[in-house]
Parts: sequence; structure tokens; C-alpha cells
Amino acid sequence: MEDKIESKKELLKRIKTIEIKATILSDNIFAGQYHSCLKGNGMEFADIRRYAPGDDVKKIDWKVTARQRKAYVKEFVEERELSVFLLVDISASNRFKDKLDLITELVGSLAFSANKNGDRVGAMFFSNEIEKVIPLKKGKKHTLSIIENLLTINPKGDKTDISRALRYFGKVFKRRAIIFLISDFLDENYEKELKILSQRHEIIPIRIADRKYESLPLGAIFTLEDSETGEQIVIENYKENSSDFNINKITNGINLYVGEDYVKEMSKFFNRGRVR
Repeated sequence: MEDKIESKKELLKRIKTIEIKATILSDNIFAGQYHSCLKGNGMEFADIRRYAPGDDVKKIDWKVTARQRKAYVKEFVEERELSVFLLVDISASNRFKDKLDLITELVGSLAFSANKNGDRVGAMFFSNEIEKVIPLKKGKKHTLSIIENLLTINPKGDKTDISRALRYFGKVFKRRAIIFLISDFLDENYEKELKILSQRHEIIPIRIADRKYESLPLGAIFTLEDSETGEQIVIENYKENSSDFNINKITNGINLYVGEDYVKEMSKFFNRGRVR
């Protein structure tokens, strides 16, 4: 019983530490950049009006135009509220303490930034299974719940299946969302599903990497051990060296490394301009 109480105290202390750091980052670093980069990308249909010279012909409503025998165009307004989803890979290779700490800080910072901006935020944790889905909501309590779930979840799967996660998301969530796909991308053949999903949603892949494991030889089997916890995982059947992975082949990709300044890299991304 005492161990459980101590464990709960440690968890609450860890969540509080992450909350403080993530709040500072979202308030002082990410907030303005997040707003300018992401806010107002979604467009909602508002009305139909007569075509005027200079209007974009792509906005012509051809059905109404044919019926009325005069040209009409659709008017749109920017959505005032975004739906932000954090798709987080919690397979075994991302459960090492250093990686998990980085992922948790990043999830906290993005969630608090969305909350500060008045957007709804949700999360989906996956491995080669869909581990848990947290629906879109607002508020600090909800944001803290996402962090707590990430720290306490016990995954059923240990490998990574990005394609499955993307297919599931595409079936369940139809309304346009900004998706932060957070993974080490130790997987293959997910590009097709990524392309399909990106036709409806804006996807921002964030690769979490550790330079210690960036030069693993081709075709070997490795046992990797967390130096702090002693936890071990086996990684096998590499079809390409992990150092050959290039996140930049995916639009809007970001590389973050354990032990390096992820704030700098995220700020660089936000400063590129609006996501489209």
C-alpha cells in the first residue's frame, strides 16, 4: 500500500514538473508561433453570392450556376477553432526513459499551446495496436489527463504500425484536424496511408530519435538497454540503416533528438509560416 502511495506521489510530482515546464514553453515560446502557424487554416462554408469580376473561378458553385443560369461563388470563413490531435507512438522503442521524457514534454507543450489558443485537443496512443483514444476537449484538466495517460498507459503491443494508426484515425475522425504524428518512425510502408490521410487533414510528422542508435548496421538484430531503468527491447529486421531515415521526404517533417534542444527545432518549424 505504501509503495502504491509513493508511486502515486511520484507520478503527481512528475506531472506537475511537466506541467510547469510545458506551460512556460507554451506561454513564452510556442504560443505566438503556434497561433501564427496554425490558426485559421480551416475554412468553413458560409454562403453563396453572385460572381463578381476578380473572384476565384475555383469557388464557383456549378450546380447553383446551372440552376440559376448565372454564375455564383461559394464564400468561406476561417474556422475560429482548430481540432488538434496528437498521434503518439508508444511502442517499446519509445518507452525508454530519455525518449519518453522528450515525448511527454513535447505532448504537454503542444497540448498546453492548443489549450491557450482556445483549440480542442485530443490524443491517440498507438503501437501495433490502437492503445487508447482521448477525445477532443478543451481545458487544463483535460490537458493534464492526456499527460497522465501517456505516463501510465501499459501498451498491449510492443512494435510500431503507423499505417494501422493512420487508417483507424481516417475512419473515425472525418472533420479536418491538425495532426502531430509523434514517432521514431522505425516502420515501413506507411507513406501511402500518410498521403491518403493528408488529403483531409494537415499532418505534421515529428521524429523522436537518439543519436546513439543512428548507425545500426543493415539486417542485424539488436538488444537495446535503457541505461537508467535496465529495460531491454529487441529490434530486428532493419531493411535500411536507421541513419538513412530522412524525415524531410515527408512534408513538414521535424527531427528531434534526445538530449538536444527540441525547443529550438520546434520554434524553427513554427517560424516557417502557416501550415497549409
